Amino acid sequence: MRATTIHAPYDIRVEEVPEPVVRLPTDAVVRVLRACICGSDLWAYRGEAARQPGQRIGHEFLGVVEETGREVTTVKAGDLVVAPFMWSDGVCDYCREGLTTSCEHGGFWGSVGYDGGQGEAVRVPFADGTLVQLPKDAASDDHLLSALLTLSDILGTGHHAALGAGARPGATVAVVGDGAVGLCAVLAAKRLGAERIITLGRHQVRTDIARRFGATDVVADRGDAAVEAVRELTCGQGAYAVVEAVGTEQSMRTAIGIARDGGAVGFVGVPHGSDTGVDLGVMFDRNIALRGGVAPVRAYIPELLPDVLDGTVDPSPVFDMTVDLNGIPDGYKAMDERVALKVLVTNG
Repeated sequence: MRATTIHAPYDIRVEEVPEPVVRLPTDAVVRVLRACICGSDLWAYRGEAARQPGQRIGHEFLGVVEETGREVTTVKAGDLVVAPFMWSDGVCDYCREGLTTSCEHGGFWGSVGYDGGQGEAVRVPFADGTLVQLPKDAASDDHLLSALLTLSDILGTGHHAALGAGARPGATVAVVGDGAVGLCAVLAAKRLGAERIITLGRHQVRTDIARRFGATDVVADRGDAAVEAVRELTCGQGAYAVVEAVGTEQSMRTAIGIARDGGAVGFVGVPHGSDTGVDLGVMFDRNIALRGGVAPVRAYIPELLPDVLDGTVDPSPVFDMTVDLNGIPDGYKAMDERVALKVLVTNG
């Protein structure tokens, strides 16, 4: 089969690789219908996250089950399923608590020795704990498939950020970051009942989507100017709930700077390239909480799925470029150059 591999910075290839097979009785093999490129994939693409030459890549996909091991009971051949960006056994202490990203037997797609999501098929460890069944008729609805694909990562990650920030009915929420996760955090905050949502971003195409998703205000400034602008919008106090969806030192400093005393920052931006930007003295003095981390999206899928299926929540506008498997290298280039927000990959 063909799958995406990374060999060096800016060297993404689609190559022939061995077909996945069931190795363990808890495995399944899924034929991929839809995948996508994540902003976090760009760290490896730019050479800022180590990868072995030829390593697989991609962690967001949905598809049809082709084969299962003898111990798999929750899905069967022919089922349409979505996979969260990590596999998990579903039965360890952490999984039972809903923290599937800390699963004792879990792992990331594209790890050395494992399939990545940007390919024709994937071997799924612990299929019962990992895969979530979708309605079969969704396979013929391109728009719905795109929306359902976000359950593999960005919608659940935005939800995790909004929960960590304390988004609730009537709250004012500020979102730092206008990437796909930040936009999904806007959508999540609106779903959780936030009354006012301030998005920080300077790309009009993206902030237009944010407004469509429920943002009431847009701040295009950065750094100290952004802090001043948000405080001006909030009678000098700042936002009760703040989402940090970038992962840089500056974005974290901004998030803390725009938080209201007694509020919280929900952080899901992968910390990258610098210190965290967290000043514990400032957080202590102002009673600001910090919550978040790797989103346990598998635990959120059952809650979010009904709203996606009935159209109450539609994250599909984050996909603004579509490629087939052969076009994946161009998709990486487009996202790296900020020509595309998020690239959808179709396999039939």
